This record gives sequence, C-alpha cells and structure tokens, in this order.
Amino acid sequence: MVVLVALGLALLSQVVCKVSLSKCTLSEPVPILHKYDQSGDLIIAGIISQVYIFSKNITFEKPPTSEFFDDQMFLTHTYQHVLALAFAAKEVNENPQLLPNISLGFRIYNSHYSASWTYRASLELLSRQGRYVPNYKCERQNNLVAVIGGPSSNVCVHMATILCNYKVPQVIYASAPVLDNETHAVFFHSMFPDGLLQYMGIARLLLHFSWTWIGVLSDDNDNAEKFGENELSVFTQSGICFDFVHVFPKMTFSSNIVQMVKKGSDTLQIINGSTANVMVMHGEIHTVALLRTLLYQAEFEERPLQAKMWIMTAQMDFTSYPFQREWDLEFIHGALSFSVHSKELLGFRKFLQRRSPASETKDGFIKDFWKVAFECTLGLTAADEEEEEEICTGEEKLDSLPGSVFETSMTGHSYSIYNAVYAVAHAVHAMYSSQLQPRRTADRVRPNLILQPWQLHHFLRSVSFNNSAGESVSLNQNEELKAGFDIINWVTFPNKSFHRVKVGHVKPKNSMDNELAIHEDMDYCSQCPEDQYPNNNQDSCIPKIINFLSYVETLGIILSTFAILFSFTTALVLGIFIKHQDTPIVKANNRELTYTLLISLLLSFLCIFLFIGQPEKLVCLLRQSAFGTIFSLAISCILAKTIMVVLAFMATKPGSKMRKWMGKRLTNSIVLSCFFIQTTICTVWLATTPPFPDFDMHSTPGEIILQCNEGSVTMFYCLLSFMGFLAIISFTAAFLARKLPDSFNEAKFITFSMLVFCSVWLSFVPSYMSTKGKYVVAVEIFSILASSAGLLIFIFSPKCYIILLRPELNKRGQMISQRHF
Repeated sequence: MVVLVALGLALLSQVVCKVSLSKCTLSEPVPILHKYDQSGDLIIAGIISQVYIFSKNITFEKPPTSEFFDDQMFLTHTYQHVLALAFAAKEVNENPQLLPNISLGFRIYNSHYSASWTYRASLELLSRQGRYVPNYKCERQNNLVAVIGGPSSNVCVHMATILCNYKVPQVIYASAPVLDNETHAVFFHSMFPDGLLQYMGIARLLLHFSWTWIGVLSDDNDNAEKFGENELSVFTQSGICFDFVHVFPKMTFSSNIVQMVKKGSDTLQIINGSTANVMVMHGEIHTVALLRTLLYQAEFEERPLQAKMWIMTAQMDFTSYPFQREWDLEFIHGALSFSVHSKELLGFRKFLQRRSPASETKDGFIKDFWKVAFECTLGLTAADEEEEEEICTGEEKLDSLPGSVFETSMTGHSYSIYNAVYAVAHAVHAMYSSQLQPRRTADRVRPNLILQPWQLHHFLRSVSFNNSAGESVSLNQNEELKAGFDIINWVTFPNKSFHRVKVGHVKPKNSMDNELAIHEDMDYCSQCPEDQYPNNNQDSCIPKIINFLSYVETLGIILSTFAILFSFTTALVLGIFIKHQDTPIVKANNRELTYTLLISLLLSFLCIFLFIGQPEKLVCLLRQSAFGTIFSLAISCILAKTIMVVLAFMATKPGSKMRKWMGKRLTNSIVLSCFFIQTTICTVWLATTPPFPDFDMHSTPGEIILQCNEGSVTMFYCLLSFMGFLAIISFTAAFLARKLPDSFNEAKFITFSMLVFCSVWLSFVPSYMSTKGKYVVAVEIFSILASSAGLLIFIFSPKCYIILLRPELNKRGQMISQRHF
C-alpha cells in the first residue's frame, strides 16, 4: 500500500515546490491522450499499448505538460485490438441470454508502452468517471469487474502493481509476465496458451527442417531474461545449437537516440557475422517494427543483412511506425511465425467497415488513427495548411488500406481480446446465476449490481464456453488458455501488402502429458507437403495413404497363388525326373543339367515372394540380385543344352573332332561362367549403389508408394542386358538347330520356350517404364511368372507326357526306331 499511496500522491498532486516561498501549487495531472469510454452497469477496462511516445528525460524541475512528449507514433495495426474489445462488448449487449437486464460498458486506455502511463490508467480506473480521485468511487453505474491488459507483458506487470491491491481480475492477452510479487499471479487469467508449448513447437519445427544451427534475438526486458534462462533449454535439449544469443536495442528516451543507433549497429554486426541462416526472434508486438528499423539502418550504413529465415514467437505481430510505410517488406517474405490460434468472426469485417470518425465520437483513438492510416487530416489547421495535407472525407473504408497499415482479418491478439471479454461476461453470468434463486415469474429479475471484483475470480477460473466461431474457450490449471498455436507463413506483395498463410498448428495432443502434434496443412495457393494432398475443395491437405503390393489385396493374392501353383508344378516335375532318372529320356542331354534347370525355375517362382509385401532393407538387397542370378542360371542351362544338341549332331559324323567336346566339362563351364558374370554384376551393384526401401510420393495421387529404390538404374539394366544377351544366343542357336533329325528335336522345344521368354522381356521394358506405383512391381512379377512358365511348359511338358502317359516310348530302341526324343 505504501507504493500505491506514493504513486497516487505523485500523480494526483503534481506539486511544484518553491523552497524560497515554501509554497506548493496543485494542478490536474496530464490527461491520458487516447481513451475510449462507453458507459454500462458493469465495466470491462482495457489497458492497451496503441501509441508509442518518445519522451524527454524527467528532471522533476517543473510539472509535466504536453511539451514533455517529443513525438507520438501511432501503431495503426494495434487499433484492431481496440475494435475487437468494442465489438465483443457490442455482441454481449445484443445477446439477451448472456447478461439479461445488464449493460456491459468498457474503458480503453492507451498505456503508450510506458510504465508511468500504465500506472496512470490503472489509478484512473479506481476513480470516479470524469474525476481523477483514486480510491474514491460511489457511483452505482460503471462498476469495474475486470481489466484486460496487453499486448506487452510489461503492461501486465505495471498494472498489477496497482490493481492487485484491489484484487481486480486481470485478463491478459500477452505471455505470462515475470512478476516480482508472486502473490500477484493469482489475480491473472491468461488468454495466452502455455508458453512452453510454443517453444517446444519451435524446437520441433526447427528439427523438422533440420535447422539445428540458429541465432537468437530477444527484446531487452524481464521476459527476455526468463526466455534465456528457461525456454532456451528446450532447444538445447532437442540438439539445437546457438551461434549467438543477443538482445535488441531498447526503445528509450529521445535523448538516448545516439546510444540506440550504436546498439543497433552492434546488433547488425552480430547478425551479419553469424554463420546461422535461421534467426529465432523472441519479442513483443512492436519488435517487428524495431527489426525493420535495423534493416533500414543496415542499408543506410551500406552493409545490408544477408538473407535469413526468420522465425517469430506468438508475442510478436506485424507493426509499423508511420515513417516505415513505404519501406520494403521483402525481409518478412517466407518468414514463419507462431500465433495464438484464431478464427474469423462473423460480423467483424462489417463492424470495421462501418467505422468512421463522425459516427464514433467517444472513440479517442479514431481521429489520430484516421490521420495516420489514410494520410489526411480531419480538421484543417494552420500547420496543416503549411504542410498541404489532404483533408479526410470521413468516408474512407478500412478495407481499402494495405495490410502493412491495417488488417481487416482478425489477428491472434484481437481474437484473444474478443475471447477475454466473453470470458468475463460468462463469469459474471455464472456468478449472478449462482446468487439468484429459481423463480417462476414472467418478469425478469434484475440482479444486484453491487459486485466486488474479487468475487469474480472463482468463476473466471472455471469459465468454459463456445464463442461465436464455435470454438471452445477455457483455462487450464495454471490459468492459461487451453489452446494451441497456429504456424503462419508470411507472403508479401509489391503493393506493400502481405498475406498470412496458415501452414500448420501446434497443439497439446494430450492435456495430461502435454504431448505435441504438428500438422502441416497448407491453405490458399501453397503446395501441400509431400506426404499430403489437397482435398476436392483445395482448402486443406489430407494425409496420403502408404501403399504397396501386399498379400491381402486381390492382385497380390492372384500373383502369389500362381507363384505357388507353378512352384508346386516345378517341384512335381523335378520329382518325376528324379524318380525316372535311369530312363533314356531323363539321361539324354545331361541329366544333371536338367536338374539344375528345374531347380533354378523353382527358385525363380519362389523369388516372386521377395516382390510382394512391405519392402524392407534385406528384401530390397536380395530382390533384384536373386532374380538376376537365378534367371541367368536357368538361361545358361538352356544355352548349354542347346550347344550340346548341336555338338551331339556334329559328333555323329564320321571322323568328327567334336567328340572330345562332348561331356559334362563343357556344360559345366558354360553354366558356371555365365553364372559368375551375372554374380559379378550383382556384387558390384550391391557394393556401390545397393537398393534400399524408399517412398514414391508423386506417382499416385493420394498415395505414398513404399517401394525398393534400385539405387542404380544403370546396374539394373546391365543385369537385364546380360540376361537378354544369353536369351538371344540361346534362341538363335536353338532356332538354327530346330531342323536337326528328330532324335535331337529338344531344340524345337527350346526355340518355342525362348521365343516366349524373349517376347515377355522385350515387352517388359516399355511396360516397366510406363507403369506407376505398386503396379511396377506387378509388371515385373508377371514377367517372371510368364517367362519361367514358358520355359517349364515348352521344355518339360513333352518329356512328362512320354514319361507318364507313353512309357513304352521311353526306351532307347523305341527312341531310335520311331525317332522320338
């Protein structure tokens, strides 16, 4: 109370003492320059930083006057905060269900980003309307129930010094301030979400883009110290490192402008000398305007800043000093910022369009706003005539202003103010409802309007409602808003306007363990992330479905069924040949070579199962190499068979020297050499650029195809080329030997089988290159099945026919006399 009394006396008396005369003169304090009053039974006050004042150093040698202020700079963007409070109060008064028979008024004061003006506004709230006498109020109307403060955390700290003594509920829309007196915290109710959630979200965002080397800039205030001591640890725990952590130069008295410029120059040097390309800025709502000043200073000093990716916290927003109106906005293009989640409110734009200086006579902000925003004057003065300023018509529309001057879309800060007004209104409604006894009467009961502010705290803590946008509003156990943050991408245009593109949001996934979920859902004309695709309306992104050729889908079932069927058939043929291994038709043309061919065909059918199912690292390594070596083994066996047919015919001629080439050594050499060459190709492939599991994001709309990336397309086609080379030689040799005597007519069957084989794989290449998604794998599986089945059917079905159905022909004498093989 001592502090309160001292401040009250200082601002009340404004005493000028003359020691020589021992006489003091009492005068009224300097009035608050910008305020907006609307009477009502209950009053919600707003202490909002709207106009920035540069002031001289206080010497206490004479009373302060208007000359004390060097210059005023109207931040046109924050005027929306004033209008958001007025709009919310208007809606509450028009709602007969919320506060029936009670009118809600408001008082909005400008704090000028200054501690003294915040104290001044706080004390005036404790005075009778129109008379500055703190702690003296006897009027029944204009009963103060709560104060909304922001957007700077310093405003909240300074007003708490006065208001907490009276237990006035303070609903803040800034981040939680650093309080000297911890008991003051019980009087705060925050429309700002948990700050730790934001910093965890920034850390996740940095890791998402692999930005682990960053620079950090923050405002020079108590919150910056808290940020450096506590929140930065979230980044370090996530593996993010700092090139530097630096504070912005502090906006201070005009007489210290030289010192400010010097500090700005030092800041520029640190940023330019940094090797980090990502800058995280922790500041207040005016920090962007300060950053623009630094960038202009850099150009003036002919050392422009290098291009950086800027990431801004939700406490910040786009603001601009009047002299920055024509400055470039390119620095913010592509920047990312966090913002308190917001939504467009029905009727707010229309409310803005109806504003005019003529109709809003109680609005003490609108005239200066109009003059700065529309660059005109509402009343012609001698100074205006000298400057030849354009005269305002008063019919100008807010929606005609560029985004760099004023935004008609509701910002996160304004949305928080809107919800704050409704939170107070619902708390008042709940308090009166608890006091009134149920009465069955046609007349409405006018509640007792004598309300002490401290009575509202209990109801504010438990307030929960849905606002007009349909979103739930409530506070958590720490008196913070239960909500998340939007992630905004800034897009600028040459006409000095910009657009906020919501590209995602961060929210508590579970209120108990505070888990996080980041969803990147591009809006407008921005491209969806690779793992998402736009819906039919192209206004949101839908996660793509991960897909691959599986055993449970129809195509996978059909292909695997054929693979099992042909595998069983091949095994059966092999069993038949082993059982009849001593018969002439099995022994002819190298029995071991026949077994090797059948085993390689069996493995060919079985390797199909490497192509079906979810690709994994080992599967991707084995898939093509197993297929290539097994098929090369099968074709080399056929090539050896074909060569043996030709040599056998030539060896029957009298005096032929080909007899010495007959035997297993030649066939084994052919098979092993071909197998060795293909194995070498596969080994080089696996050693240099091995295949690996990969995601195909673009082939199929709405799907992510999980596939095996071949690693090297060149090596894959080398494998196929060698197989094709062997197949062509085998086909050519068999084709030339097809007219040999029928005792050696296996060449005919080889010709047909190789014709099918070559046809399948020649059609495979264009089909493989033109097919997309999981059907690429299906094409290769079909080619393996078709070519292997062709070899099995055309080579072995005639022999099985003789072995099983015509055993009398499976005799050496019959084969020679009847010319069957």
